[in-house]
Amino acid sequence: MKTTIEIHGLKLQAFHGITEQERLVGHQYSVDVSLSTDFSEAMRSDDIHDTINYAEVAKIVRDEMLQPSHLLENVAGRIVEHIRDRWGSRVLGLSLSIAKLTPPLDVETECACVRVII
Repeated sequence: MKTTIEIHGLKLQAFHGITEQERLVGHQYSVDVSLSTDFSEAMRSDDIHDTINYAEVAKIVRDEMLQPSHLLENVAGRIVEHIRDRWGSRVLGLSLSIAKLTPPLDVETECACVRVII
């Protein structure tokens, strides 16, 4: 049985960007992550070890977001790699979106976003 675990709108202050000012002042970010897995065993066992713990996923996202990078693509790659290292083949699919809520653009926008889908 293929199922998903999702976290929506994880809000973080982080220091990513090309300009020195962005890395100094930082931005607000919103992160969404969805992991496909099979947690039919957890449905029977009621044991956290039989699923992907979304609290651990949130910690991975937070820890990687706190490491400054020039590019959101780099941050996204690190998050995906860390999740795959932690749960391996139990991750059957993954969608990750990192949105910079106040991008330094000359036009008004809700966000600038990087999305990874595996």
